Amino acid sequence: MTHAFYPVILSGGSGSRLWPMSRRLLPKQFLPLVSARTLIQDTVLRLQGFEGARAPIIVSNDEHRFFVAEQMREIGVRPEVQILEPVGRNTAPAIAVVALHAQSLDPDACLLVLPSDHVIRDVPAFHAAIHAALPLAANGSPVTFGITPQRPLTGYGYIERGGPISGSERSFRVARFVEKPDLETAKEYVSSGRFFWNSGMFVFQPKRFLDELRLFRPEIAAAAGAALGASKRDLDFLRLDSGAFVACPSDSIDYAVMERTSASAMVQADIGWSDVGSWTALWEVGEKDASENVAYGDVDLRDASRCYVRAEHRMVAALGVRDLVIVETDDAVLVAEKSRAQEVKDVVERLDRQARTEHISHRRVYRPWGYYESIDTGERFQVKRIMVNPGQALSLQMHHHRAEHWVVVSGTARVTRGEEVKLLPENESTYIPIGTKHRLENPGKTPLFLIEVQSGGYLGEDDIVRFEDRYKRG
Repeated sequence: MTHAFYPVILSGGSGSRLWPMSRRLLPKQFLPLVSARTLIQDTVLRLQGFEGARAPIIVSNDEHRFFVAEQMREIGVRPEVQILEPVGRNTAPAIAVVALHAQSLDPDACLLVLPSDHVIRDVPAFHAAIHAALPLAANGSPVTFGITPQRPLTGYGYIERGGPISGSERSFRVARFVEKPDLETAKEYVSSGRFFWNSGMFVFQPKRFLDELRLFRPEIAAAAGAALGASKRDLDFLRLDSGAFVACPSDSIDYAVMERTSASAMVQADIGWSDVGSWTALWEVGEKDASENVAYGDVDLRDASRCYVRAEHRMVAALGVRDLVIVETDDAVLVAEKSRAQEVKDVVERLDRQARTEHISHRRVYRPWGYYESIDTGERFQVKRIMVNPGQALSLQMHHHRAEHWVVVSGTARVTRGEEVKLLPENESTYIPIGTKHRLENPGKTPLFLIEVQSGGYLGEDDIVRFEDRYKRG
């Protein structure tokens, strides 16, 4: 029997342990860290062609809505809906909203809940685990996937398996969920053979999940219902009501439901899984050379071993080093002992306390219409390189404190300046005085590239008054 299900992709993480690649405005799920595709693209594509799989339901924060939309467009996937959270409230409220929405679509379909930033190397084994989980969920058991532990790690929660479930391969009742253990306890868990890593992936019926949530955390269920009930359609997005969702308690699905219910089941999933929560984890899943190095980009390794080296913009040479993480980006370089990779989050927290920006965005900043990147800056001037995608347009806007000079490098620009609208071909330029309404558009079929020189007393991104914006930004 084929069981229909909606893949639910949770895309709310920040990935601070993967700085300097992962930033607040471009977190790890939107980066090609393992394959040529991004982590969220790989997550969605793993289920393409799976019998019974419906179009995915994606939950993201408002700030990343266009990243998700563009990355789904690139792989030819149209989500059932993209739900926008005004703030992060952990996984239980997000899944509650999805469960309520899914009931209105097909009350009999299950939900397969997946984080957007995990790696699964054995896709056929993953599909087999889903096949085992779906009938259990359809019969009323909330199901989790347990990963056979490779070693005693303290960074994961664990699941103790109970008795086997008759007629379901590699499936067990859950005896208990346990918190992240200390090292000695983790060693005991692994040696016992009864404990598994909690993968954070789940399958259940929407109604059963909501019944359990209303029993254990009724205030979350009520707030999620209010946020969905007052939600509004916005382009291709479903925007949750901000007031109701902000008032919702923050809790994980594990604490809110899975650790409290007596009906949960576990499918043992030996699927080559990793949550890629650190650079060490990426070294573990990466393709290694004869000296067990993992290298990406223009990297020259001499007498180096067991290193992870990533060069994004410049050549990186490493000589005579062992067990290091070296990550080069356009504005920051990380060098760390592999054993201390979890501490990268402390670096990010310090950058935040110092009010720096290297943890917020790269020099290239993506926008719904394309991107811009800073080339040079100084007192009273800033130079940017701008790319506008075909058919896209910046908002009709005005600046109080800066003037702008635009030089078209390639493509053709349609420029609105006050009441004037004109086409600007390659190698031509225009000037936008302070206080003048203006807009930049790409009417062509190829990307538009131009150089923008800003000059004035204040050059911050918040010096902008929008009059019209097809992306409905404030």
